[in-house]
Formats: sequence, structure tokens, C-alpha cells
Amino acid sequence: MEGIFEELDGWVRRHLRKILWRQWKRPFIRAKRLMRLGVTEERAWKSATNGRGPWWNSGVSHLNQALPKKLFDRLGLVSLVDQYHRLKCAA
Repeated sequence: MEGIFEELDGWVRRHLRKILWRQWKRPFIRAKRLMRLGVTEERAWKSATNGRGPWWNSGVSHLNQALPKKLFDRLGLVSLVDQYHRLKCAA
């Protein structure tokens, strides 16, 4: 059961990263936002101009570094795995 929740959590976070990547429509904005989120300038420009699609970019390390799980936790995204552990310990 826990493995299914981990897969779903990962998919949801990747989908949210994809949505953000699409919202940052132009390479200049993408590079600027990645740098603001802690990616080096060289890596940000390389990532912003790589020509790959949003789904591919949402699964690679530059976006995982810029938008880690901790960020989504701070923003209030409910983690299925964390809820499962909480309920499992309570029972």
C-alpha cells in the first residue's frame, strides 16, 4: 500500500512542477525563476533552453532541485505517504 502512495505522491508533485514549467512560458522567465529558486545561472539557462517538453523537464534534477518535496510540504500539499504513516501509527 505504501508503494502505491509513494508513486501517487511523486506523480502529483511532478504534475505540479509541469504546470509551473508551463506557466513560465518563455526561456528568460524559466531561467530567472530557476535562479531565484537556487539553481546556478549556467544550469538554469541550459535547462530553460533545452527544447524538451514540460513533462520531461518536470522529472529531471534541475526542477527537482528548484522545487523539492519540502517546498510542497511547506505550501500545504498533503502527502499520502505521510497521512498513511500518521493513520497507521494512530491505529
